[in-house]
Amino acid sequence: MTYTATLDVDDELTHYLSRLLAAERRRRLTPRGRRALTPFKQAVLGLRWFLDRTPIPKLARDNNIGRATGYRYIDEVIDVLADQAPDLHEALEDAAGQGAAYVMVDGKLFSTDRLGETTENKNGILIDRWFSGKHHTQGGNVLMITDPTGFPLWTSPVEPGSIHDSTSAQEHVLGALYWAYSELDLPTLGDGGFQGSGIGVFTPIKHSKSAPKGCPLDIDNKTYNALLRGLRALCERGFALLTQRWRTLQHITASPRKITTIVQAALTLTRHEHGKIH
Repeated sequence: MTYTATLDVDDELTHYLSRLLAAERRRRLTPRGRRALTPFKQAVLGLRWFLDRTPIPKLARDNNIGRATGYRYIDEVIDVLADQAPDLHEALEDAAGQGAAYVMVDGKLFSTDRLGETTENKNGILIDRWFSGKHHTQGGNVLMITDPTGFPLWTSPVEPGSIHDSTSAQEHVLGALYWAYSELDLPTLGDGGFQGSGIGVFTPIKHSKSAPKGCPLDIDNKTYNALLRGLRALCERGFALLTQRWRTLQHITASPRKITTIVQAALTLTRHEHGKIH
């Protein structure tokens, strides 16, 4: 049997994505009429996958195309959207230009199917590369920069779940954050996992290892921590905006190395829905 459904997005977003797909076909010199789906229908197919986690074989069947073509069309949707995501320096400059007093950094593990890839930890012990000991599950670790309201500005390349947030930050984000603090007067607020990251990255104060056991923090330090945590409370909004709106992010069944572009694509969709791009 067949049925009619309504896609929970504005027409503007669908037309925006179809324009990106049409431009990509022109870039590839694809002859008109050679594709099984028009750019608009391909855009609808991609949005169904992002919104509802509709299995790609089902999307292919609904559109009378082969399974391999369905996977290729989804990859094209991801790539054209990810290409519109801002780079880190652009995002920081935009935040400063909008008058933001600070930005926030946070990390999230995006769960994936189980993998067999292994690596050695710092003690030389063989471990599962994509397994997070903190979360006790398989996944890829992604960092996000948000504005003071918690709106996402930028997302990092994915790192395996065994990689700590601070290690990922050293690889992908700290250099730009130092630059933003020195050149744009834009500090960064982070949680305890980013302690010791360096200039301009403010994190909660922890007990000194040399302090007597049970000794409370100084009142000034307690006040600083309370203020910092109060400001950072909205940081969780960034990942929530992505994962609750675009349900395909709630569990990645594609190769975990595609998490980078999938999250960047979701960021572009979110930015368009909130009027950040047109």
